[in-house]
Amino acid sequence: MLLSLIGIVDLLLKVLSYIIIAQAILSWLVAFNVINTHNDFMRSFLRALDRMTDPIYRPIRRILPDFGGIDFSPIVVLLLIYIARMLLQGVALDVMSGYQ
Repeated sequence: MLLSLIGIVDLLLKVLSYIIIAQAILSWLVAFNVINTHNDFMRSFLRALDRMTDPIYRPIRRILPDFGGIDFSPIVVLLLIYIARMLLQGVALDVMSGYQ
């Protein structure tokens, strides 16, 4: 039961990291005018990504100082996700080996 829960949380963290990476790549493509933001589908897709990630970025943006036009909050979130996944894997190994 606990291993299933750990697996689900790990999967959700992995999906979240893919969403953050996709959003970062798309924001670069928008910044270099590779993607047309006048396209309704692309505009709604980018807005949906912003709505998913903005609640996660907001507390980190309050803590980080302003670096001009560079937003380091996705990097911080990816680092925190990596640490959380490593901790979850350690807990899963402890549960599998019988330590609780």
